[in-house]
Amino acid sequence: MSAPILAAAELLEDLQAFILLDARPREEYLAGHLPGARHADLERDLSAASREGHDPARGGRHPLPSLREFCATVGAWGIDDKSRVVVYDGAGGANAAARAWWMLRSLGLPAVQVLDGGLQAALAAGLHTTVEVPVFQDQEPCPAPRWQSTVVELDIVEKLAQHPAWKVLDVRSGERFRGETEPFDPAAGHIPGARNLPYGENLEEDCRFKSREALQALYGGLMDGLRPDHLVVHCGSGVTACHTLLALEHAGFHGPDGSAPALFVGSWSEWCRSGKAQAQGPG
Repeated sequence: MSAPILAAAELLEDLQAFILLDARPREEYLAGHLPGARHADLERDLSAASREGHDPARGGRHPLPSLREFCATVGAWGIDDKSRVVVYDGAGGANAAARAWWMLRSLGLPAVQVLDGGLQAALAAGLHTTVEVPVFQDQEPCPAPRWQSTVVELDIVEKLAQHPAWKVLDVRSGERFRGETEPFDPAAGHIPGARNLPYGENLEEDCRFKSREALQALYGGLMDGLRPDHLVVHCGSGVTACHTLLALEHAGFHGPDGSAPALFVGSWSEWCRSGKAQAQGPG
């Protein structure tokens, strides 16, 4: 597997070797994107949020699309198991680039990376944008038999949050975790027993990821003695949680067999609609 994060200077060295995915909102993509970049739409491609009948109480605000649908989408992007893919957005991976990385890696694709610093870093390195939408050769649907990364469902998360050998990590802001504000969902608070470490702590002020050593120090207390596959990560709707999964991968928090922390896709958006207990305060 390739390293999860790519510096803009490395992209610039051999731009034609990569397939680029722009995971920003569509209007931003159309206003200007890196040459050749396909658009990865959070609502349509990286989740089932735009599907008719979508109910946030069943899978949250950004549930995964079906495996069949996403495999077809990946093929339509012209991506196969030999492709080198770089995903970027405008928020250091937090808009949706990390979600795309997690989903593509979960299909078993070995060479998928997030551009460190996003579009801003690419422009600073000397790349330019275009409004030309690329034409490319699509491929057959990616032949993935299952999601390979671990996802954990609502009822299991409830048990694991109280289990001494497991930890459930909420990566939303401290204000949302404590229940002081909630801009997206109908109730404020957190899952009882969950810990909080906001995903924004993964980044430097310039929206680049902190060094491997800094991330190891950041997550050291949380992961002390904990098996990586005994950590469940969530956020509001399962998008920025992938940012922390990316940071943990970058920091080397995975088992010798490649096992890694799990994603609770439905996250708080599903939990707070489920009728399960809710907590407020520092946790």
